[in-house]
Amino acid sequence: MNELPPSRFFPPADQASASGIVAVGGRLTPRWLLYAYQHGIFPWPHPQLDDPMLWWSPDPRAIIEFDRFHIPRRLRSTCRGGKFELTCDRDFAGVLHGCATSAGREHATWLTPRMKRAYLRLHQLGHAHSVEAWHQGTLAGGTYGVAIGGFFAAESMFYRVSDASKVALVALVGHLRSRGYQLLDIQQLTPHTARFGASEIPRAEYLRRLAQAIQLPVSFGHRLELEPI
Repeated sequence: MNELPPSRFFPPADQASASGIVAVGGRLTPRWLLYAYQHGIFPWPHPQLDDPMLWWSPDPRAIIEFDRFHIPRRLRSTCRGGKFELTCDRDFAGVLHGCATSAGREHATWLTPRMKRAYLRLHQLGHAHSVEAWHQGTLAGGTYGVAIGGFFAAESMFYRVSDASKVALVALVGHLRSRGYQLLDIQQLTPHTARFGASEIPRAEYLRRLAQAIQLPVSFGHRLELEPI
């Protein structure tokens, strides 16, 4: 399957505005969110308000290719050193809270209370997952995203201890690769993600790969599968 079927709730992603906006309004229910991700669209509210909701599909789209993922030498040493305990889905709500409030994000985040409730509900239904990095028994950092078939949309990450979010990202990528995922979406390229080998592809290519990935019989699992580093 190389083409996505029509969406019940959104215009086609390739009809987005030049800035990437596909639709305005709608609902943050699990059904709407899953339809969005299955069609290359994601919610991202205005910085000052989250109603009406804005839905996006930028062109180009940023992804991490599993075979091009780069772990810097110092970070590789940190991962091997055992400073952090790594888990998955142990504290999804804590990761959400950290992504919304850490490092000066409080009162200046797209993860509004309504968005957090929506992702927490997706997690409760088995569609959203987190990777946590613990230091001395305390949540030190983590990352989370939405999983559909062999597709994973990484949404956000945070740290309270240096390198915790980076180690969590390394663990996430290794886990997804081990489980058979084929497409890791990070939405927009940043200097930080570029250092890990992230790249951009045209939206049309992204949508073709998405259509294939979501059909794969892949699941996130209940235990973190760590690759040798």
